[in-house]
Amino acid sequence: MAFSDVVEVIKGLPTDEKREIQLLLRQYLREESRDEIYENFQLAQAEHERGDLKFSSDINELRQMMEE
Repeated sequence: MAFSDVVEVIKGLPTDEKREIQLLLRQYLREESRDEIYENFQLAQAEHERGDLKFSSDINELRQMMEE
């Protein structure tokens, strides 16, 4: 089913069902964001354990690290 077909089906739904879909989509997006944050955390943790992460409070050093 194409995206445009889904949109057309949703347009034909009653308002309460559209609201339910809206709530479900928000929940799904939150879950995906949470999963992405956790995945990034795991990657950062692995980088930290390998010693690949660098930290600095010096703005010039941070700029230099960003350019690398």
